[in-house]
Amino acid sequence: MKQYNPMMTQSPSQTIGPYYALGLVRKGDKVITNVLVSEKTQGERIRIEGRVIDGDGRPIEDAMVEIWQANSHGRYNHPLDEQDKPLDPDFMGHGRAGTDPDGNYWFETIKPGSIPGQNDIPQSPHINAIVFARGMLVHAFTRIYFDDEDANRNDPVLMSIEDEARRNTLIARHETSEGRIEYRFDIHLQGEDETVFFNA
Repeated sequence: MKQYNPMMTQSPSQTIGPYYALGLVRKGDKVITNVLVSEKTQGERIRIEGRVIDGDGRPIEDAMVEIWQANSHGRYNHPLDEQDKPLDPDFMGHGRAGTDPDGNYWFETIKPGSIPGQNDIPQSPHINAIVFARGMLVHAFTRIYFDDEDANRNDPVLMSIEDEARRNTLIARHETSEGRIEYRFDIHLQGEDETVFFNA
């Protein structure tokens, strides 16, 4: 009788996982979610929503978008941020959102305040975002700016991008829906409309 040898059996090539929505995005207390605010959180409530899209214009399901941001006063809830600005005990400034089958994600958060940049030059209010997706060996770092901020024209990071069309890939578009403030920010991982990404 021939003995089965798994090393002699060829398996089809497959990409499984990484199952971001199952493993890293959960609902409930004391976990990282896409709702960063409570009734006590200080600042202007906003919703950010968009899609994660591949180079062929198709939505990417099971991607994950992670954000880090300053509070409404412009201070991060982190020991290395020693600015003389108030901390909001009801705002951690960190969230995660998985994408659905249509590539959609969303966050409920607050509009961040301005933070100082290199040489203490003020940066326009923005949110730092990291994108994780299957097939990406290195996650992608980007920023979300807001189209209704006059300070954008003086932001040193935003203005370091010479091509205006490329710069616009970092701008979230203001919308109003049912009385709430929303911003649309689609993330294109490749292609003609590829979002600007930064090295960590």
